[in-house]
Amino acid sequence: MNPDDLRARVSDVLADATLPELPNHHPGKVRDNYDLPDGRRILIATDRLSAFDRILAVIPCKGQVLTQTARYWFEATRDICPNHVLAYPDPNVVVGQRLDILPVEMVVRGYLAGTTGTSILTMYRAGKRDMYGIRLPDGLTDNQPLPQPIITPTSKAADGGHDEPLTPDDILRRGLLSEAQWAEVSTYALALFARGQQVAAERGLILADTKYEFGTDPAGRIVLADEIHTPDSSRYWMADSYPGRVRRGKPPESFDKDVVRAWVAERCDPYADPIPPIPPEVVLQTAAVYIQAYETITGLPFDAPPPGPPLERIRRNLSAWLGGAGGG
Repeated sequence: MNPDDLRARVSDVLADATLPELPNHHPGKVRDNYDLPDGRRILIATDRLSAFDRILAVIPCKGQVLTQTARYWFEATRDICPNHVLAYPDPNVVVGQRLDILPVEMVVRGYLAGTTGTSILTMYRAGKRDMYGIRLPDGLTDNQPLPQPIITPTSKAADGGHDEPLTPDDILRRGLLSEAQWAEVSTYALALFARGQQVAAERGLILADTKYEFGTDPAGRIVLADEIHTPDSSRYWMADSYPGRVRRGKPPESFDKDVVRAWVAERCDPYADPIPPIPPEVVLQTAAVYIQAYETITGLPFDAPPPGPPLERIRRNLSAWLGGAGGG
């Protein structure tokens, strides 16, 4: 997608996906969800960009990038574990089976990396070696590979809350998962991550870490939900520049999606102050990075959406889908 085409779509963004004709609306930070009476869930990925516990901007094509990247990976991993996908009525929309989401987020890490308080790098720098029920060896350096990928599970915080690190003993003692469920989701998570790293390497990328969300269907079967290996849920690095940058003590080169976040943080306290108007150039730069991420991760060209308001297109496509085979 060339810069002129992208610039022409700067106002064609999906800031809100409220559709009063659909039932049981559950808005989230990025996705708007609708639960149909027959047990299906419609998930619409908006173009909202969330950071600092608030919405900072809307980024052209971001929702489509997330939906289509996850679609690529759902299809590339369906031999590993079942997923919730039933249909794609629109580039921004996935229809999935409604699940009872398990209260543990499965974060898999292959490298000593991260910036948040729950990241293993932050804790390692603070002198901790025992974390998430795992002991890491002394002598590791920033952003280097771990001896083997590890699972660092966290609790799923309520809206506005913060995730809490968990150990397997915590999970079992608190009854968050049964022993059989923990064994199954752990096996799934590590196998999905191995496939992700393998495919990423073929694209000249390193999949450093990611997170997975699982739920159970009415029969109790564990199913992969939400998204998988998207730029928002995963940390990707450029493989060719990684050795030299780490050797020089620099952070690995990544898809710099934090353009908006950094711009805002330089100008105000983003947790307390009003957010200043974000220039169109910053928004467009971020959109270009998301599109580049999709094309690099999947190896496919980005199929640009047609000009015009995305919500009108989504409403038309959902109406046609519900009126046809999608209506049941």
